[in-house]
Amino acid sequence: MSTSEPVVSVVDLYKSFGDLHVHRGISFDLHRGETLVLLGPSGTGKSVLIKMIIALLTPDRGEVRVFGRPIHTLGRRELAAVRVRMGFAFQHSALYDSMTVAENLAFPLEMNRAHLTDAEINDRVSAVLEDVGLPGTRDQMPASLSGGQRKRIGVARSLIMKPEIMLYDEPTAGLDPIAAAEFNELLLRVAAEYHTASIMITHDLASAKAVADRVLMLFDGKVYRSGTFAEVFATEDPRMRAFYDYNFTEEGA
Repeated sequence: MSTSEPVVSVVDLYKSFGDLHVHRGISFDLHRGETLVLLGPSGTGKSVLIKMIIALLTPDRGEVRVFGRPIHTLGRRELAAVRVRMGFAFQHSALYDSMTVAENLAFPLEMNRAHLTDAEINDRVSAVLEDVGLPGTRDQMPASLSGGQRKRIGVARSLIMKPEIMLYDEPTAGLDPIAAAEFNELLLRVAAEYHTASIMITHDLASAKAVADRVLMLFDGKVYRSGTFAEVFATEDPRMRAFYDYNFTEEGA
């Protein structure tokens, strides 16, 4: 385990929605260069946890520190400055359909890096398209891309801001095994080349096995098991075996 200062610390987090108790004291750290995968059945609050890390939701109890700062105490400008150091790749790539790929990628730079010239923005667009393996798509519209390509462009739009943290929410959902395996390779390359810390939510255990440095298994609002993929599933615990047998396929591993 890294001895460096965590980039994210979740400390004794509780969150409920009415009578639904989603989190009941979750704690973990994410370190620089680490890829952490969150697993658990639907309804265990994995996406809720991501939303609290970026301060879209507020915990009932506990604290989330990002880059050493309690994120829910930050003012609007301070929060915006923290969020711009984070990248997001979600199940639906959320590209602007009316913009070309290049325009989609340039947009966050135009909004957040006003000092850059058009030539500098163009160079960054070209570089990040190379990084995700899609240099020939810059003038295409999102509707003309495959599902896997759209997900790659979604990652590229985050990478263009050179984030220190990447958050992935079900990034391989809807992909065939070959496209999912290609996305796993992209995630690993991003972590290595951009030196990002990453959190990924997934039900795809082949993907989790391929990319995770560490896995957190959530049940009943708590961290039930943690460790490497092999360590987490090296058990005859019936809940763990049932989850593994339901979600894991060797295809794409």
